[in-house]
Amino acid sequence: MATNTIDHAFTARSKTGGALEPTYSGALSFMRRKYTKDVKGADAVVWGIPFDAAVTNRPGARFGPQAIRRASAILDNDPQYPFSRDLFEHLAVVDYGDCLLDSGNHQKTPGTIEREAAKILKSGAFLLTLGGDHFITWPLLKAHAAIHGPLALVQFDAHQDTWPDDGKRIDHGSFVGRAVKEGIVDPDRSIQIGIRTHAPDTFGIKILHGHEIEEMRASDIAYAIVDRTGGKKTYLTFDIDCLDPAYAPGTGTPVSGGPSSAKILSTLRQLNQVDIVGADVVEVAPAYDHADITAIAGSMVAMQYLGLLAERKARIEELNNGNHNGAAVNHGNGI
Repeated sequence: MATNTIDHAFTARSKTGGALEPTYSGALSFMRRKYTKDVKGADAVVWGIPFDAAVTNRPGARFGPQAIRRASAILDNDPQYPFSRDLFEHLAVVDYGDCLLDSGNHQKTPGTIEREAAKILKSGAFLLTLGGDHFITWPLLKAHAAIHGPLALVQFDAHQDTWPDDGKRIDHGSFVGRAVKEGIVDPDRSIQIGIRTHAPDTFGIKILHGHEIEEMRASDIAYAIVDRTGGKKTYLTFDIDCLDPAYAPGTGTPVSGGPSSAKILSTLRQLNQVDIVGADVVEVAPAYDHADITAIAGSMVAMQYLGLLAERKARIEELNNGNHNGAAVNHGNGI
């Protein structure tokens, strides 16, 4: 106990290393990462966007970042499953806190999110965002595309989010179509997984419907994602309602007939060939949750992203250490 600390989110002296404090106490940052606005030297930055004014059904996702952080406390152990490693031994991760939004002026929201995201991305860190409703992905896509160009989109969701959009709507159900129309997303390299509703237009994005992935193995789903993205810079967005309500009841627009958390987590685990340059987890609404089922699932999805990133960093370090010419290998900030 002499080497243990409490409130690691504030007392941590380094951006690496586990917390080793009781899961039931202490300040609740994401996986006990240090709370700081100083992102210098960070491999990944976690932040929250507590916004849910764009929902078309039940509100409450503004409390998602809090719930995911709370559920993530139990994940800070050594090693993290299924990666068989302490993710933070070499991976420097900070919790940036939340995006400050004007609750009385929602038209300012997308610009505020985009500017803050761009500021973080300028540091070179991978940005992992906790939502919030799915509209927040629109300004996040813009910020990432400003660096990488048109992106492949991997979207885990029960909904296509391609409903008609006039370019001004604050709507979590239309941002994907807008992103395609504005050249932010490349539909020929994009895929949606778990769709269980109909929308007027697919915009050319490949769809794996809920009934299709029910018959597929996780490895088959992963292969379809790898094949579709084709090595292109990829943004991965995870709407928690992709999961069946049995595994994620705490969300605004649940749809029966979805996959289990086990199958989708296994799918994510196999995406190390996808060049993921940014990611989010959205639509966790804890007011409708039971025993933190949905928040736990959301925190596990977010942890999977960091696990893939930790493995990528380890591979790059191994390549650099084995490079007899002494030249550093640089593969960018993607997973």
